[in-house]
Amino acid sequence: MKSVLAYLKQRVETGPERAMFIDETETLTAGDVAARSDSIGSALIRRGAVREPVPVFMRRSGAMIAAFFGVWKANCCYVPIDAEMGESRIRSILSRVEPRFAIADETGAAMLERLGFAGETLDADALTREAADEAALRRAEETMLDVDPAYLVFTSGSTGAPKGVVGCHRAVLDYAAQITDALKVRDDDVFAMQAPLYVDACLKEILSALRCGSAAVLVPKRLFMTPVPLVRFLNEHRVTALCWVVPALTLISALHTFDEIVPQYLRTVAFGSEVMPPKQLRIWQQHVKARYLNLYGPTECTGMSCFYEVDRVFEDGERIPIGRAFDNAEIFLLDESGREADEGEIFIRGTSVCHGYYRDPERTAKAFVQNPKNPDYPETVYRTGDLGRINARGELEFLGRRDDQIKHMGHRIELGELEAAAKAVEGVDAACAVFDRERSVLGLVYTGAIERSALLTALRTRVPDYLLPKMSRRVDALPLTQNGKTDRKAATVLLFR
Repeated sequence: MKSVLAYLKQRVETGPERAMFIDETETLTAGDVAARSDSIGSALIRRGAVREPVPVFMRRSGAMIAAFFGVWKANCCYVPIDAEMGESRIRSILSRVEPRFAIADETGAAMLERLGFAGETLDADALTREAADEAALRRAEETMLDVDPAYLVFTSGSTGAPKGVVGCHRAVLDYAAQITDALKVRDDDVFAMQAPLYVDACLKEILSALRCGSAAVLVPKRLFMTPVPLVRFLNEHRVTALCWVVPALTLISALHTFDEIVPQYLRTVAFGSEVMPPKQLRIWQQHVKARYLNLYGPTECTGMSCFYEVDRVFEDGERIPIGRAFDNAEIFLLDESGREADEGEIFIRGTSVCHGYYRDPERTAKAFVQNPKNPDYPETVYRTGDLGRINARGELEFLGRRDDQIKHMGHRIELGELEAAAKAVEGVDAACAVFDRERSVLGLVYTGAIERSALLTALRTRVPDYLLPKMSRRVDALPLTQNGKTDRKAATVLLFR
């Protein structure tokens, strides 16, 4: 296989009429996706597009996913954009990429015009009505290599300008095999897609639908504010699998949703993005009998790189492991002196490592480095900036970001330590520890019914004095990044500014 398109061909051959992507307005079958992408790919080829980035600026929908395939069929790479990313970030992306073409729906086209987009805006709906050119599509596929870029996904850009991660077809093909095997995807699975389409997290559902014949239902974003209707939506669509960020899952369990309604069809619940509080995981385990998997992996390595299938009950204060690397990947830890150790910074090697950051050689050189364990020939590995350790069972545990390791009151600590302790307190639903480096003040932002004074009293029995927050604030909801992770930078501003 040279590209992900091979999976689409197989899917059409085995069941063109079966549903692939379902949203609020339409259901797209495998045949629909193939036909639309043939038209879009042909239209791009007619306009001279070849091996270049093409932004897809559309409403989150099955039609947007079909456009991704259309871009691939022209042997180009897609750049997903959504209006909720914000104009400043979109402007930054367009400035970095300098695309000649962009595929857009009505909303996307209006914003591109407002931003003064210099390229040609192509109407997404009109492209699907253009005639497919089978000969041109065949020639484009013949020239494609598995090292050609498949997408440019831009990171959140919480520090500086957003970085465009270049993922190639070879890495995506490898990831398709690894993630679907880990999830044990079946052709009768129905995934509920939570992730935005402009982040790599959506690949789990897209690749499962391609490789294994499952279906993906795009959950309306508004439902993640109302957990009971959200679970009702899962039952109405007979959803069997979830691959969600932790805040989306804890929204359901923390608000006692299961006292009123329980997911009826779930077989697999996978979570990632940040640490799952054992208290919340136990609630899920008590009410929903399913396989639970903790996933870990950075965007720079195509998606998830390792997994742990929960095989025991975890008590408050314990860390749920991230387990072991996928079969075609290696994860190793280096200490501060650069020696391999049982605790240190996480490095990843393998086919899944992306090409680097688009038109950003300086930041690429800092993160995509020569394998420190291999002095003999060029071999790029990804330096994650995450910290991990091997526990007594031989399992890999995630400790937090290297940037979140701070020196406070003479002690080197992880902000995650305070968060884990706070989340274990009765009456706390979610928590984010923050640190004001200028004033050397440790703080905590949290959600839940418990008062601040009571929380501090409870923490005194769980953590040493140097880990007690000097400032705390209860909020209705923790701020989240655009891909659903807790936004520590925004929480810091919330508490200290």
